[in-house]
Amino acid sequence: MINSLYAVDNIVILQDKFPKNLSDFSFFEDTQAQIPSKGVIPYELISSLFSDYSYKQRWVYVPKGKKAIFNQDEVFDFPVGSALIKTFYYPLDERDLSLGKKLMETRLLLRKTHGWEAVSYAWNETQDEAIIKKAGKTILNEWIDFKGEIQSVRYRVPNKNQCKECHTTNDTLTPIGPKARNLNKVFDYQDESVNQLTKWMKVAYIDEIDIELNTPVNWEDKRHSLDARVKSYLDINCGHCHSSTGGANSTGLYLDLTENRPTHRGIYKKPVATGRGSGGHEFSISPGNPEESILLYRMISTDPGVMMPESGRSLSHKEAIEMIREWINKMET
Repeated sequence: MINSLYAVDNIVILQDKFPKNLSDFSFFEDTQAQIPSKGVIPYELISSLFSDYSYKQRWVYVPKGKKAIFNQDEVFDFPVGSALIKTFYYPLDERDLSLGKKLMETRLLLRKTHGWEAVSYAWNETQDEAIIKKAGKTILNEWIDFKGEIQSVRYRVPNKNQCKECHTTNDTLTPIGPKARNLNKVFDYQDESVNQLTKWMKVAYIDEIDIELNTPVNWEDKRHSLDARVKSYLDINCGHCHSSTGGANSTGLYLDLTENRPTHRGIYKKPVATGRGSGGHEFSISPGNPEESILLYRMISTDPGVMMPESGRSLSHKEAIEMIREWINKMET
């Protein structure tokens, strides 16, 4: 569906009732092709949160004349009327991305006058529109992976309450990814290749800031140290909850990139509460003993009562599990 004005509908963003169709926001010139409207800018994170091997495309919208405020090591403070847009999809065949993709859902975080609100839109079978799913939805999907093997997933579009399980800081709904440090990388835009933070300054989404930041690395890039890769992975996948302000603050296990205290990072740390989630193990991380470490045990599990994260996945992240296993195994005891 191609919109006529190619301009975001600011009224729809701020209205109390969510529209039925994703296209009603006019975030895209062409909704099906995911071509953004004027003022909607694509972005990427240095490392992305694992969501059952799905691929993601992200866009940000800030109303004209307004700016997001920089917060050191925190998500930008976006002005009222802003939107964060994320589409989840699977390629038909990872060996040849030109063969196309299956759009699963587009999640929105909308900055309203009273704070952020989240809503998900699931793509229809004809892939030309996404429909609101406040109660969530399960979508069965198959794709061919890099090895030529068929993979399957019960992909879950979250309901509104499930969004809050991860997107919470100090008991308030908030974004996770768009921190300056997570955006501090070059992106290939249509008109230029430039650091994303520099781009945001150019289009007046933010004021001038120093981009010399404590920046994570791409955990998949083995040119970086194993320790840096693991810390970056745990930061984006776990640190938003496991921090002093996150939903798991009472656990004392803090996996945010800025946390350097060994015990708080899990080294020889006993769990606050024992149970099935501990697997009978004594420490979150037992140096030299990955199979006796609660952190790895919960990453491996797909049992809803054991696994971490508690929602957002139904599969185990095999590559990350092997990385964490190697990291713990190499720790001095």
